[in-house]
Amino acid sequence: MNFKEAQDYLHSFVNYETKVEFPYKESFKLERIQDFLKSLGNPQNAIKSIHIAGTKGKGSTCAYVANILKEAGFITGLYTSPHLNSFRERIRILDSSVQDQNPEPYFSGMISEDDVCVYVEKLKTAADQFNEKSQWDKLSFFEVYTALAFLYFKDKNVDFVVLETGLGGRLDATNTTDPLVCAITPISFEHTQKLGNTLEAIAKEKAGIIKNKNQVVVSAIQPDEALKAIKKRCQEFDAKLYVVGKDIFFEELFSDINGQVFNYFDSFSEYTNLRTGLLGRHQLINAATAIGIVDALRLFNFIVPAEAIKKGLETTFWPGRFEVIDKDPFVILDGAQNSASAEALKNTIKKIFGEQKTTLILGISQDKDLKGVCKALEPIAKTVILTKADNPRASEPKNLLGFFSENQDIKTTSGVKEALELSKAISLENDIILVTGSLFVVGEARDLWSRKIKQ
Repeated sequence: MNFKEAQDYLHSFVNYETKVEFPYKESFKLERIQDFLKSLGNPQNAIKSIHIAGTKGKGSTCAYVANILKEAGFITGLYTSPHLNSFRERIRILDSSVQDQNPEPYFSGMISEDDVCVYVEKLKTAADQFNEKSQWDKLSFFEVYTALAFLYFKDKNVDFVVLETGLGGRLDATNTTDPLVCAITPISFEHTQKLGNTLEAIAKEKAGIIKNKNQVVVSAIQPDEALKAIKKRCQEFDAKLYVVGKDIFFEELFSDINGQVFNYFDSFSEYTNLRTGLLGRHQLINAATAIGIVDALRLFNFIVPAEAIKKGLETTFWPGRFEVIDKDPFVILDGAQNSASAEALKNTIKKIFGEQKTTLILGISQDKDLKGVCKALEPIAKTVILTKADNPRASEPKNLLGFFSENQDIKTTSGVKEALELSKAISLENDIILVTGSLFVVGEARDLWSRKIKQ
């Protein structure tokens, strides 16, 4: 089997990431993936995991944790979604003792094309037989790829796996592990038709990853409704809970376009003058959550040195999160896709650039809060260029027009390439081009800018 054949096989499964409408509880069956994993020998039971759910900041928090553990000498698996340019990005192994044989500019240690072929062949027969004989509906892409990741991490004998949930938590395919530490990043309104239309309901779905009293739970700063649901879930299982802002604290010292400096302390440790290249106050919350997760491993007799925490934070890079890919003009990529993330992005732009306005390239998926994102970002835009990703979920640019004020300078384009070319044509030196609204848009923009547009 070659890589194209393996890729085509994986893409033959239904992919809910490209669908706007689908019945959540009917489509997501934990029993289905549990039965499939059983047919593979339950590889997930052989790994020590850290499981992270939430609305905002899951990927960044996962990246922080994985990098810290790597710097501490642990061979660390990292499973995240969605991907920006290749599904291989989702499966990575971070190992400080190994030189990456095929270094990628953004995702070091990601699964090789050869290993994708090997592991597709390993599970193909089982997946085909399962779909033919199972009482359940057919497996999804996310379920099959999650199973592939578990097999891969088991065979590679990783010390830890850091897992990001796909959608929700309770019914997510990643919720088949028995993690040492669970974490809930900030909760806000998203996927309300599937997860619930209150913060409490959404948090309840996310907190479904908390399953027994042996787990330690770390929560980011949360709205009261969300924290109430998380606390209730922890009480049900007698799981110990640590909350940023109540048990875990950070103090911002300095920030500019190059990064941030902060102090941190909790009941275990105190760290001063920590640095991160990820920008925005929300990234300090993510960093504090990550340190809380790593410190909680002490309860399982895994001690992470302060130097590993410091270096891990400094070296964490997470593409598409206030990522500056050019400085003449400034080109910033950010995957903000709901109103809360858009507000955080607006605040970060203002903090770093003051009152300078941006050329805003905006493309949003149909199932997101279109109005909320547009209203949050309009105050920092001198020109808005509406576009769409090459994805079935993408909202048509014309559908966003009504969410902006009548006197706003707005242009519409048919795709990301046209939007980037237009932004470059109208931008001057030291202008800011901000690409946001969707990770699908951001992924296309990065690839296009580096290969074509910049030249």
